[in-house]
Amino acid sequence: MFQVTREIRFCYGHRLLNYDGKCRHLHGHNGRAIITLQANQLDALGMVVDFSTIKRVASNWIDANLDHRMILHKDDPILPTLKQQGEPVHVIDVNPTAENIAKLIYDCLASQGFPVIEVKLWETEDSFAAYRPT
Repeated sequence: MFQVTREIRFCYGHRLLNYDGKCRHLHGHNGRAIITLQANQLDALGMVVDFSTIKRVASNWIDANLDHRMILHKDDPILPTLKQQGEPVHVIDVNPTAENIAKLIYDCLASQGFPVIEVKLWETEDSFAAYRPT
């Protein structure tokens, strides 16, 4: 079994609805997505997937959808105000926890045919969440 991992750094903001801790307030993070792909066999060049391909696809999607954006639940009451002000927002159907953002990145890459097995999202220097399908 062969694996490759690529790290993508980006900045994002969020808040959690129905949460009693500090994360109930709008705030930001310097995130690190750690993307791991796996294959039983290597391609003709001897690779699982070229690192530059992972970077191009993952970075382009993250840059267009998550980087320097507020990631908010679809029911967040601040959404109309942010949209009216032209602020960049990425709206999701679930609370924008590190776990759900990791799954969001995973789903994006998997839908494009990448053999992704896990995405970790480092939210802070010492805390991360991971998504790996069962």
